[in-house]
Amino acid sequence: AHLLDGRASAGASVDSARQNLAATFVNAFVNAGFGQDKLMTVPSDASSGGSSGNWLFKNKEHGKMSAAASLGMILLWDVDSGLAQIDKYFHSTDNHVIAGALLGVGIVNCGIRNDCDPALALLSEYVGREDACIRIGAIMGLGISYAGTQNDQIRHKLSTILNDAKSPLDVIAFSAISLGLIYVGSCNEEVAQAIIFALMDRSESELGEPLTRLIPLGLGLLYLGKQESVEATAEVSKTFNEKIRKYCDMTLLSCAYAGTGNVLKVQNLLGHCAQHHEKGEAYQGPAVLGIAMVAMAEELGLEMAIRSLEHLLQYGEQNIRRAVPLALGLLCISNPKVNVMDTLSRLSHDTDSEVAMAAVISLGLIGSGTNNARIAGMLRNLSSYYYKDANLLFCVRIAQGLVHMGKGLLTLNPYHSDRFLLSPTALAGIVTTLFACLDMKAVIVGKYHYVLYFLVLAMQNVTDCR
Repeated sequence: AHLLDGRASAGASVDSARQNLAATFVNAFVNAGFGQDKLMTVPSDASSGGSSGNWLFKNKEHGKMSAAASLGMILLWDVDSGLAQIDKYFHSTDNHVIAGALLGVGIVNCGIRNDCDPALALLSEYVGREDACIRIGAIMGLGISYAGTQNDQIRHKLSTILNDAKSPLDVIAFSAISLGLIYVGSCNEEVAQAIIFALMDRSESELGEPLTRLIPLGLGLLYLGKQESVEATAEVSKTFNEKIRKYCDMTLLSCAYAGTGNVLKVQNLLGHCAQHHEKGEAYQGPAVLGIAMVAMAEELGLEMAIRSLEHLLQYGEQNIRRAVPLALGLLCISNPKVNVMDTLSRLSHDTDSEVAMAAVISLGLIGSGTNNARIAGMLRNLSSYYYKDANLLFCVRIAQGLVHMGKGLLTLNPYHSDRFLLSPTALAGIVTTLFACLDMKAVIVGKYHYVLYFLVLAMQNVTDCR
């Protein structure tokens, strides 16, 4: 409640279901791993009469999925208690609630190794269901709970979905991402082939869809940080339909050299960003993010990348300007540098709403888990500035949730031991979220907002990573 600004509540024009959804996310991030909260874990004999169910149904349709999954976030890493509390949602008649419960199971088990494999047992039977929403919940749940494990059982299940012509596009996109997460950095050829065939089977119209662009990312995650190993797959990607060819190329290059600090690759990516096209080309988004992914390895490269991104802001086309805030957010994740904070603050008032949304989310990312007072103040001002714009207000709320993540005891930084070690699964979770943010309107502000839960892969205690 203290995040709200006096004036914001007066804006009755804002869609209340959207406000409730934002509150769901803020609550999930702020109470991540805390085990209790005021919305979802209130005992049902409270005076309100079964209030966790009540809050769930204050969300509409796909909002219920994020609300049910938020319980997994609150009970993060507490498998026994988490599964017991999520269980009641499996008996729901609402498909969105079941889907959220499946995703919640995945979130609770994130990063936990358990001999019983409860997540696999619970989720695998839902992967083949009729309803696309339930399938996505189960697939994302498997991807989050088994990230980095290279589990063959799941590979067989998800590969069959990728090769099934009847699977809807969103189910295929999330299957590719989950496979990429489970086999992150493994260069596994069988998974790579399954994803390549899935991309080749997409029709001309499907290749224009924003979600299709997550499929090359699933392929890229297989080669995360593996440098030259990507070359054979990069050659194959040159045979794709021209609509997706360059996008796939940039994505593979960015992922393969992530965290290496390779200066030549940064120059190569900058060259792609410098090209001016009549209509904005989608492939330039991954190229901008790629600069940040490659340069985040050490302090000097990071400073130079920030300066290069400033130039792109001044001279780049609109689609590049939309990706720059996200790249800045990745470079300084959970590390609020004052110069970057000022740049993002300036961009959060940009005339292009997508640039502003990306800047607001990135303010949340650079301040994630730090309780940074200055960013919190900026976001409070933004919430009263945008109180009539439902989409931007939604992004401001999410950023507020991130800044106060885990009450300031968690971090999203994928590096630990003084920048000596990089966690591939953590980086994969962040990169997946950022790629989804390249198309804010279709994904984050649209009906796929639960992509934000991929950030759980990077969450760790501040003390663990020092």
